[in-house]
Amino acid sequence: MIVKNTFGCSAVLGTHKQRTGYFEKFTGSSLNRRKVIKKEKIEDPKEETENVVRKERQMSPRTKTKIRIKLFALSQIQKRLTFVALTFVNEVKDEEAIIILRKFLDNIKKRSKDFQYLWVAERQSQNKVFPDNIHFHLITNKYWDIQKTWKYWIDLQASHGIKPRDESFKASSAFDVKNVSTKNPAMLGIYLTKYVTKNTGKFNCQVWNCSKKISALYTGFYSDYSFIETLYRLKGDEVKQVDLEYCSLHISPIDKTTIRLYDGIAGINQKTWFKSKNRNNA
Repeated sequence: MIVKNTFGCSAVLGTHKQRTGYFEKFTGSSLNRRKVIKKEKIEDPKEETENVVRKERQMSPRTKTKIRIKLFALSQIQKRLTFVALTFVNEVKDEEAIIILRKFLDNIKKRSKDFQYLWVAERQSQNKVFPDNIHFHLITNKYWDIQKTWKYWIDLQASHGIKPRDESFKASSAFDVKNVSTKNPAMLGIYLTKYVTKNTGKFNCQVWNCSKKISALYTGFYSDYSFIETLYRLKGDEVKQVDLEYCSLHISPIDKTTIRLYDGIAGINQKTWFKSKNRNNA
């Protein structure tokens, strides 16, 4: 049988795809993505673009899964990550917020060596002054100069007319940084679920994105059924089976024991990551 494995989930695809070429094949990297030539859009001069109502965007379960496994792959090759919360000091529209975020990231990329990131948008459900104001969470590989970056984040908002409602107000939490250890994958999974992928908000802008090197990380591989047998031998009743129409899923916890089963992903990502790094430094 062909089994497609990613962090915490193995899908038995059945015997009809029994081909030796599938085994050991890695998946999930943008490097394997087929390039699609986009057709040039012909603008209709009669179309009144200012009256076009854009559909709100929301994270699908598939997107949340993609983010989760990308970050597990990143944690395999980075000893420490940083979790950053970027909050606005006043009410802001989604469209303006995303412009400010992109300028922030562009500036950090210019000033930082090998800066890599993944960000998601979220609604501030606890903000009573500006209900559901947008803010952003980032996972990065960067050590931050908190005071310097906090000031830049505040000044960048001000340059777009986003200023504190009160001149005496000190938005100390507008730029918040937490270090995330990757040594304990179980805690990392809980952390990511709580702060990154537990997101039900709707937005008038892009809801997430990541740097090219994170996009290029592999997140899964094909194997035979022996991989699932190993999972059950290690975790027993902790592995849950979900039968679907076209496959069966085997959901397992990610901890210090099971993370080793994905060392093959870490190996190929190490080569890809540092090969790219050396190319950029050449």
